[in-house]
Amino acid sequence: MQRLAVPLAFVALAAACGGDRAAVQSAEAHTPAAPSAATASAAPPPADATQPAPATPPRCDAGNGGLTLPRGFCAVVYADVDGSPRHVAVAPNGDVYVALTQRRAGGAAGVLALRDTNGDGKADQRQRFGPENGGSGIAVLGGWLYFAQDDGVLRWRMAPGQLVPAGQPQTIVSGLPTGGHTAKTIALDGRGALFVNIGSRTNACQQQDRQRGSRGVDSCTELQTRAGIWRFDANRPGQTQAQGQRYATGIRNAVGMAVSGGQLFAAMHGRDQLSDNWPQLFDDRKNAENPGEEFLQVNRGDDFGWPYCFYDVDQKKLVLAPEYGGRGTEVARCAQKKAPITVFPGHWAPESVVIYGGTQFPARYRGGAFIAFHGSWNRAPLPQAGFRVSFVPMRGAQASGASETFAEVAGSGGGGRVTHRPMGMAAAPDGSLYLTDDAGGRIWRISWRG
Repeated sequence: MQRLAVPLAFVALAAACGGDRAAVQSAEAHTPAAPSAATASAAPPPADATQPAPATPPRCDAGNGGLTLPRGFCAVVYADVDGSPRHVAVAPNGDVYVALTQRRAGGAAGVLALRDTNGDGKADQRQRFGPENGGSGIAVLGGWLYFAQDDGVLRWRMAPGQLVPAGQPQTIVSGLPTGGHTAKTIALDGRGALFVNIGSRTNACQQQDRQRGSRGVDSCTELQTRAGIWRFDANRPGQTQAQGQRYATGIRNAVGMAVSGGQLFAAMHGRDQLSDNWPQLFDDRKNAENPGEEFLQVNRGDDFGWPYCFYDVDQKKLVLAPEYGGRGTEVARCAQKKAPITVFPGHWAPESVVIYGGTQFPARYRGGAFIAFHGSWNRAPLPQAGFRVSFVPMRGAQASGASETFAEVAGSGGGGRVTHRPMGMAAAPDGSLYLTDDAGGRIWRISWRG
């Protein structure tokens, strides 16, 4: 989604987690396909573990550094940084790596490496490396650090005992399409697959993008190279998009992705401007709440319907988009598209997903999905929303209960400027959860204290 600075309506959480407003559970009975076959490439050596994470969570900051959390959790501000921290990854030794963009004036870009040497929960060593134009996606696996720029993916060999890599990066994928939803994000399955999100160029594949009454291109040629997730060989340098596999399609922009047990999950940004482009069909309330932001179970060959379909949170189903002849109720071709695991209110803008595999948090969180929301502009003139981390309890690859708010962030500044927006997340080896903020440059570490 395009984004503008918007006011944040901050609502304090109760001590116990409450349900997310208008979250919808999908009743789809979709049998998961087998995970994709792993590449035959040999696995690289494991990462260095000379700096183990402290066994006891550190003392947390007053007011949790601006987060509101459920009872028993607290947070420390791990670092405040220049630049806009996007996605984050944690190495087996506890070192933290953050993808930076230049969205904040004067901020640095590239990769920021952070280390806490005394166990107080705050980074006391930091070094920046990598390309000056920055990026959004980052992952650490098998002794390598992967970094997604707008047009490709690099990786560095991790140097044992060192905070930053010593050598030059390998280019794993290059020449990816840019413009529109240009930021690339990544996920690794540990079996040799590198998944790359390639977002759409347009809002709904219209003949005139975002113009009132403009019909959609049918069939949408963007789907050949965009609006989907591509699979590449994680260990093979020099690939182009043509050498990858279009793993799943009909996904407008899946900035948040995660793999658990070989299963890929993604959170999709829904389309914008229902009421702007089709005022005769949709009012401002309908536009603010729709389409739902979809949390997806992704298997090879899946089609989630963009641009032809969107998820209507009121009717709890995929319906035909107005650009393709829909008037708000027709299902038509959308009956053949895959439905989501669960759905959130429109324009919350999901940015990252963590399937929690740690043991520090209480048992009810294990195997569940944390999803960070960034907030967006297209709910206007109704109040903006999002700016939180939600939790979805899971049983295997399906939701086992209603979603709930896990964390909200304070930060609506004067003049309508939002000062903090949740962005990237990663679970640490000790089970704590890191959360980045690309508006204020903050990185939190969330721990369970009981």
